[in-house]
Amino acid sequence: MTENGKIKVVIIDDCIDTIRHIKALLEFSEKTIQVVGAAYGGKEGVKLCQKLKPDIVLMDVNMPDMDGLTATNLITSSLPDVGVIIMSVQSEKEYLKKAMLAGAREYLIKPFSSDELVSSITNAFEVQNRRKHSLKSADQVIQTKVITVFSTKGGVGKTTIATNLAVALARNTRKKVCLLDLDLQFGDVAVMMNLIVKNTIYDLVRDINNIDSDLANDYLTMHFSGVSVLPAPLKPEYAEYIDNRHVERILALLNGNFHYVIVDVPAAFQDIVLTALDSSEKILVVSTLDLPAIKNIKVGLNIMENLRYKDKISLILNKANEQYGVNYSEFEETVGYPIWESIPEDSSTVITSANKGIPFVMSRVDTRVARAVMRMADRLHSGSESPAVEKKAAVWKVFHF
Repeated sequence: MTENGKIKVVIIDDCIDTIRHIKALLEFSEKTIQVVGAAYGGKEGVKLCQKLKPDIVLMDVNMPDMDGLTATNLITSSLPDVGVIIMSVQSEKEYLKKAMLAGAREYLIKPFSSDELVSSITNAFEVQNRRKHSLKSADQVIQTKVITVFSTKGGVGKTTIATNLAVALARNTRKKVCLLDLDLQFGDVAVMMNLIVKNTIYDLVRDINNIDSDLANDYLTMHFSGVSVLPAPLKPEYAEYIDNRHVERILALLNGNFHYVIVDVPAAFQDIVLTALDSSEKILVVSTLDLPAIKNIKVGLNIMENLRYKDKISLILNKANEQYGVNYSEFEETVGYPIWESIPEDSSTVITSANKGIPFVMSRVDTRVARAVMRMADRLHSGSESPAVEKKAAVWKVFHF
């Protein structure tokens, strides 16, 4: 950056009119962005960047003396702190792949607006800043914990818990948190967090062979709480293009970049779910106190024991309320696991939060349901394993599953 805190930009294009046009588009952003130089070809541009060491380079693709991809490769190899934005009239996916492989951070299709240009410069600069920070902290390796929120019964509140838990971890621990929505057909994470989705897991999978862990961050959507989100596909039919190998690769890309990866999965033992469970340090199994949920949870826990997940399992009782005829002790005796954490019933808070798209751990921190999730986040962070619910004397066993 310049001494006055502006983002330093160099323009490389063989067309003088294009350079003038770009400068005009950036005039209204002169408080944050400064064009420090321009070059009329790839060779001249590489030399200029080595001299000025800008933050961002706006690079045309088609130039006679040296094409933009070659120039980008030379710049990013010799100046790793510089972010390159490729500009081209070509919108084909193949050009995007080539640009990313050359080291570009963004790809702008001509013609573009002032808002699009400024947004790309700002995004590329932020990505470069994160990358520089991670390189400087290379000796401080991030130990990633994968935590999967799972149930064998739908409608028990998995997504509500996953989204609020991710936000609570990010805000209370100041750690880097990623929320991964693996309910590929009907995932609701993006809706519950009121996200404007640009990329989903489907988009990441399409380019998965051409990206590294730094580029993977470009496919994540940042929630204002600080949580990075990889949403489910926008269309249910896209789910068929994503398999367990893709999930393995995605988790590998996230590993080392986030302290916590919270995974929301569908209520089924699918291949992608088993991959997430295999990769998890902890599995939060969610149940409620109604009979169908208890039956399904007991069956699911037995299956998970056969899959050797027992040591990873922590049982979460959601919408906890004993007034409907089942008490905690009966529930624990039936499923064979202690309640690790209970989240009280508060339909008003939960539904209002979902409809507004603001997690209740941010909007209603004073409620018992929010305090329960924040307590759960603290326990996960501290590594506390003891059950949080007081044991009550068992009255009689009423279930025979």
